[in-house]
Amino acid sequence: MVKCAHQVLAEALSKDKDFGRSETLRMKRKMKTILGLQRHHYRAIVSIFFIMLIMLALIAGMAGCGQHEYTSMVAAGSLHTVGVKADGTVVATGLNDFGQCDVGNWTDIAQVTAGYGHTMGLTSNGTVVFVGDTALEQCDVGNWTDIIQVAAGWGHTVGLKASGSVVAVGLNDFGQCDVSGLTHITWVAAGWGHTVGVKAGGTVVATGYDTYGQCDVGNWTGIVQVSAGGGHTVGVKYDGTVVAVGLKDSGQCDVSGWMDIVQVAAGAYHTVGLKSDGSVVAVGDNCYGQCDVDGWAGIIQVAAGGGHTVGVKSDGTLVAVGNNDYGQCNVGG
Repeated sequence: MVKCAHQVLAEALSKDKDFGRSETLRMKRKMKTILGLQRHHYRAIVSIFFIMLIMLALIAGMAGCGQHEYTSMVAAGSLHTVGVKADGTVVATGLNDFGQCDVGNWTDIAQVTAGYGHTMGLTSNGTVVFVGDTALEQCDVGNWTDIIQVAAGWGHTVGLKASGSVVAVGLNDFGQCDVSGLTHITWVAAGWGHTVGVKAGGTVVATGYDTYGQCDVGNWTGIVQVSAGGGHTVGVKYDGTVVAVGLKDSGQCDVSGWMDIVQVAAGAYHTVGLKSDGSVVAVGDNCYGQCDVDGWAGIIQVAAGGGHTVGVKSDGTLVAVGNNDYGQCNVGG
């Protein structure tokens, strides 16, 4: 079972090894970069609960495993997978036709996100790095500063600033980058053609492609985290239940019975939920086996791609199921 955040942190802080103490301080600084100025909002803290779990579990396990072996978080793109390692370096596997997996020289990375042909990395100083397709200007982030979270869609990129405002670049045919008026945002998500933001009060805003109603989130309340997929949007409520709107043809929005969920991930046509006990549930298209997660345990974060699902275990290893045509599920090494 995944330990509560305060338990893991207490264990980490109690370690008397020099490495444990120094790594705790380093990871606390990395967490602070992600939390930014919104750490005083209760819902903001809860909304990034799963990232905190990742970081805290990393601290607790660091004395027992080498930095080079430990993956602290993952992101799943359409056909590639990206992981942040304990030392802030990054690894990637899968389709690399645009160079979206060329992350070998990245350092000091706190978070990654993956789109169709591009990969973005958030550094600990609040700037953003990128590799991959730039044709739609989805990687024009050179002037971004004070960023605490990034989200990559099919052809656009969204950044959450420490002030709670939002920036976006890339394809804007559907208005998915029209985020300049958003304020008090604590979490952002980017889908195929839409962008979603959680506000500090637990309400949700969305802009962009809405043909399937994936932006119909105006009546949502008590939301702490959202994820945007190909044509649907999923949100976790503070009580652990889940809501979803948008395209339903593959059952990707059949989440009304889910409980005890701490994080959701929306893929192209499937949805994955991480439960508080470290188990995982999934609904939607399963043509590649991307929903075959029944046996997963000890998971602290999940990511959903075009046709694959990836999970980070509490020991820093990864599991993956689904489409592996380009090696996007080759995460065992």
